[in-house]
Amino acid sequence: MDTPSHPLFGADGPDTPICSGKGCRQPAVWVLVWNNPKLHTPDRRKTWLACEDHREPLSQFLGVRGFLKDVVPFAEFTG
Repeated sequence: MDTPSHPLFGADGPDTPICSGKGCRQPAVWVLVWNNPKLHTPDRRKTWLACEDHREPLSQFLGVRGFLKDVVPFAEFTG
C-alpha cells in the first residue's frame, strides 16, 4: 500500500495519522501549527495533530503560552 502524499506522513509512517494528545490513539483530523519563539526562528513551524476531542485542549495549551499560530483541517494542511 502506498503512503499518502502528505507532509505529516513520513516515508515509513502510519497509514493513519494519530492524535498528539497524551495516550490518545484516535485518528487526527486537525493540525495545530505552532512555534516557541524562545527556541525557534520566527519562520519555523512545528505541528501537533489532534482528534476532535483534543483540538480544544491542545489549542488552549499552546495558545496560553503564545505558541499557537494556526489550526487547520488535516485534509487541507500543506505544511
